[in-house]
Amino acid sequence: MPASAATNTAALGPWDVRNPFVARWLLTIAGLVVLMVIVGGATRLTGSGLSITEWRPVTGAIPPMNAADWLLEFEKYRASPQYQLLNAGMGLEDFKFIYWWEWGHRQLGRFIGLAYLAGLILAAARGWVTTRLGVLLFGMGLVLGLQGAIGWIMVASGLKPGMIAVAPVKLTLHLGFACLFLASLMFVWARIRLARDDDAPGPRGAVIWLWGLIFLQILLGGFVAGSRAGLTYNTWPLMDGAFIPALEKLFVVTPWLENFVDNPTLVQFNHRMVAYLVLIVAVAQAVLLRRKLGRAPVSRRAAALAGVVLVQVLLGIVTLLLSVPLWAGLAHQALAVLILAKATVHLARIA
Repeated sequence: MPASAATNTAALGPWDVRNPFVARWLLTIAGLVVLMVIVGGATRLTGSGLSITEWRPVTGAIPPMNAADWLLEFEKYRASPQYQLLNAGMGLEDFKFIYWWEWGHRQLGRFIGLAYLAGLILAAARGWVTTRLGVLLFGMGLVLGLQGAIGWIMVASGLKPGMIAVAPVKLTLHLGFACLFLASLMFVWARIRLARDDDAPGPRGAVIWLWGLIFLQILLGGFVAGSRAGLTYNTWPLMDGAFIPALEKLFVVTPWLENFVDNPTLVQFNHRMVAYLVLIVAVAQAVLLRRKLGRAPVSRRAAALAGVVLVQVLLGIVTLLLSVPLWAGLAHQALAVLILAKATVHLARIA
């Protein structure tokens, strides 16, 4: 780093930056991650995630360029368990449809990685961030790189004999790391760009608990997606005629812990119950903050967050009743990560 840049950086506070580029860059990457989650959801809902059976980080960016290339890729897919057990007889044109979804998902991931790396190098080279913030941003970059490896581990789980989809645990791990990276981007952006609420130190613990519940609910949604639990019990508010399904249906898999991942009944039940809990906690926090602090900024943010959570619960019910059409599934997933981003900003302003 040049001496002048080092001198300038030394004068900065831990969350101060010398150029507005840093905040804009972080927010842009966050927007791309939200888009990535949506594209990933579409890839899953269209059954496209296993169409590319190899992980080639560099050369994989080049799609099939001619008829011979397409036939070669198609032959690789035809050797996969998903084709043999689920899609036997699929034609080349149908294969191209699912291939382009997965290829686009991977290219967007590559673009996000390059955009993040380029922005980090520029900010560090120009001395726009402190050493402390630079180290934090570098660590976040490592998480992003790990996410790419987890993506392949997820795909590889669906290429094992007898599998027609990726393992629910691997899918949830992939989604969870994407959400952690998004949350880190929004937290740092908020600390750089937005003022803190110095008049509201009290609700910090409650906000942390709400954030944790929202993140847990997203993970439970990953298990719902991985086990296709959204395609069962498409009624509300009852499941199989009861608010709480029979115990023998909740725990039918051995060992019993696997029920929390692979049993559609328990997986959907958990997702429903935590959704109610998130809504109750969000509304209670908004009401208590309003009574305690009036129309302070933290109270208004809590009320807005509770309102969006209510919309998400209603959207989840619609998605379930309609048996997860593509538009509803994507909207539900997109709103979930946007709620996480909003809750992260809410937390960052009082942390």
